[in-house]
Amino acid sequence: MAKKPNTVGGGARTNHNGLAFEGRTDLLEALNQHPDFTVMGNQVFRDGAIVAHYYEKHNLYKGFLEPSGVNYKSILSKKILPDGALLVGDTMYIIEKKYQAGSGSVDEKLQTCDFKKKQYVKLFTPLNIKVEYYYVLNDWFDKTEYNDVFEYIESVGCKYFIEELPFNEIGL
Repeated sequence: MAKKPNTVGGGARTNHNGLAFEGRTDLLEALNQHPDFTVMGNQVFRDGAIVAHYYEKHNLYKGFLEPSGVNYKSILSKKILPDGALLVGDTMYIIEKKYQAGSGSVDEKLQTCDFKKKQYVKLFTPLNIKVEYYYVLNDWFDKTEYNDVFEYIESVGCKYFIEELPFNEIGL
């Protein structure tokens, strides 16, 4: 039986489809294009003052947690890697980007936000940093069949956004 080509994402097509979506939803790029903000490295400035720091994946550990004296291995059994993490004041906004173009495993991944948020809360508690956990989803998810999942996401204190993340939701 011939293998059917994957045209919807996930599996071997994750990078092809996901990175294009992640490129369209690049938070630092969006902030840098906004007239009120300037981005230098991982720092976000407004009126010449640093208002936020941004980290992705392993850099959250190397660039923030380790220099702050936090050894994740003494807190978590396994490292968790955010697509994005924005520190604004005493709140870390964890931003997960999910792209889908057909039925697949991302549907079930959306239901893990409660666990992951609790893990991040444990990780940042030694630093007295609050955690907000957000999904940025592509428009595939803008369907009534996801209403139960969206209700669940909100019921456990997480949020979701379709195609965009308003700056006021991340403390800016």
